[in-house]
Amino acid sequence: MSTTLGASAPSSTTGSAPEARPEQTLGPARRIGRAAAGFVAPGTAMIYFSLLVLIPIAAVASNAFGGGWSGFWGSVRNPESWAALKLTLISALIVVVANTIAGTAIAWVLVRDRFPGKWVIASVVDLPFALPTVVAGLTLLSLYGPDSPFHLNASGTRLGVWIALAFVTLPFSVRAVQPVLAELDRDAEEAAASLGANSATVLRRIVLPSLAPAMLSGAMLAFARAMGEFGSLVFISGDKPFSTEVASLRIFNLYESGETTSAAAVSLALLLISLAVLLVFGAIRRRLTRPEVTL
Repeated sequence: MSTTLGASAPSSTTGSAPEARPEQTLGPARRIGRAAAGFVAPGTAMIYFSLLVLIPIAAVASNAFGGGWSGFWGSVRNPESWAALKLTLISALIVVVANTIAGTAIAWVLVRDRFPGKWVIASVVDLPFALPTVVAGLTLLSLYGPDSPFHLNASGTRLGVWIALAFVTLPFSVRAVQPVLAELDRDAEEAAASLGANSATVLRRIVLPSLAPAMLSGAMLAFARAMGEFGSLVFISGDKPFSTEVASLRIFNLYESGETTSAAAVSLALLLISLAVLLVFGAIRRRLTRPEVTL
């Protein structure tokens, strides 16, 4: 009797049936629905992206090449347009370098230091985000124009262009670094200091390498904003050809004069220059964030 019962008992190792996977328990309709959902979300995102970005860029490119390659290149190489593009690129790079340094210093103060009124400074940093750019231009003109309370008249000068660009791009540099600095582990800094490293060495060897990717991210955002800035420059720049006329103002002037093809050509050139510089920034950032491989 015991032998019969023992023989009829199922084996725990060989007699158990294989478990069905979750997808095998779904009916055909549910599997089709899940597969469709996997295509709907990416498809919707690409349609939205195309409507807002790709199609407008394609329209500008089509308009820019309305006169062929020679017409496009002739519009870009027009002396006034070429001077505006060069001024925009150089000014954006100058402001990005200055704001990356200043923004990192401000982020350091906001994170590491304690003082009365700190919350006021933290709120004022975001002011360029909330302030309309034309209002920012009027504000800067009142501070650095002919009636400047500081007796500094930067109106109609390249210094005025740099001040305006620095004003509107500073928050990108601060806010990109601030959260990373707040989450930075201070044990390594304290260990280096206990081993005799001075503050400059700790900053150069420990803090800055950890902040470098965030600093580059802020620089990329600030550069993109500076290349296309318009409103804050309308009043303080003076819009002087070959002197303070940036690319955005040049495009506006071309459009107002009815030269839409030339305006599209300069717009496309500005876009390509910005894209090229941003790709360089992105490559540097990826190199800095690449994990080290040790053998």
